[in-house]
Amino acid sequence: MKAVQQAVEVSLTGGGEPGRLIWDNRTYPIRGVLDQWRYGGRWWLSEPPRTCYLVQAGGLIAELHHEDSTDAWWLARIQD
Repeated sequence: MKAVQQAVEVSLTGGGEPGRLIWDNRTYPIRGVLDQWRYGGRWWLSEPPRTCYLVQAGGLIAELHHEDSTDAWWLARIQD
C-alpha cells in the first residue's frame, strides 16, 4: 500500500459507514467495507482516537481514517 495522508470528503450511508469518497476531484463509490478498527492515537503526542476503515472504492483499496473529535476524514493509504 502507498501512503497518501491527504484530507478527503466522505459521505456516510444510512448505517453510518463510508458510502462515497471524494479524492483528487474524483468520486469513488464505496462498494464495501473490508475491515474496521479503532486506533487510540499516540497519546504522548496528544493524538485523538480515530476509527479506521479499509474499503473497496471504485478500483482502489483505500484506508480511511475518521478523527472522532473533529469529524475530519483523511485518506491514509491506497492500493490501486
